[in-house]
Amino acid sequence: MKVAIYSRGLDDRQQVPLLALINELHKHNVSIAISASLAEKYGNAMSSVQNIQVFSDYNLDNATDCLISLGGDGTILDAVTIVGNKNIPILGINFGRLGFLASIGKEELSIAVDALVNGTFVIDKRILIHMDADIPLFDNAPFALNEFGIHKRDTSPMIKIHTYLNGEFLNSYWADGLVVSTPTGSTGYSMSCNGPIVFPESSSFCITPVAPHNLNIRPIIVPDNNIISFEIEGRSEEFICTLDARKEIVGKSIQLAVKKENFTISLVRLNENSFLSTLRSKLTWGLDKRN
Repeated sequence: MKVAIYSRGLDDRQQVPLLALINELHKHNVSIAISASLAEKYGNAMSSVQNIQVFSDYNLDNATDCLISLGGDGTILDAVTIVGNKNIPILGINFGRLGFLASIGKEELSIAVDALVNGTFVIDKRILIHMDADIPLFDNAPFALNEFGIHKRDTSPMIKIHTYLNGEFLNSYWADGLVVSTPTGSTGYSMSCNGPIVFPESSSFCITPVAPHNLNIRPIIVPDNNIISFEIEGRSEEFICTLDARKEIVGKSIQLAVKKENFTISLVRLNENSFLSTLRSKLTWGLDKRN
């Protein structure tokens, strides 16, 4: 078995659990590859472990059986761009705060490795959202696990976003921005803008305005077989286009559309970590302090 380990940044306190993970994998004779950033920071500490390989972003071996993401949910979003269409499952270990996607705690390292080696885990297939534009954007990763967004720049006035479903006019949003989220992303930025929570296996996108200047505008759920396109108006000549945590500054004349990506991402979870249990534990779903 070959396992890759990725993180976009760990502090010194997290060196101990990192080394514990590597030693746990080594005990099971797992072949290990680590990201270049981890190798640069912790290479000396890992020198006692033999045959650790190093990979750079977007250069992950197709033969990798699993990519372990160390960090928070943002680290998993980065890992998605590294894995792309290689069909390599991602296992998230929470070194961050919320850990909605990275739901496995540092104290569960040995349990996670045992599950990985013995195949006693569950794979969740998650859809991605793909962005098309009439100019090159986001290099070789024009897709996102959580959401696509259109936003006004800094302190510029609100923008007007004309939105179409398969070419048919849907609505014009006077707002600070617009978020199109996948079911996975429905518990992220969209939810903070009063969007609905959608089950991960739902075949849908949620279109959620950001600070709309209309009392009668609400989020809407649409089937994910739609192509959603946009035209932008505003006093500013530029706006911000986002895919998860990545952004591009583009002119308002650009042609943009989003659709379901033609491949999925596989997320590894332990059997007991269901979507509903994560809702209750991470978002305090249904919590009533009177009880």
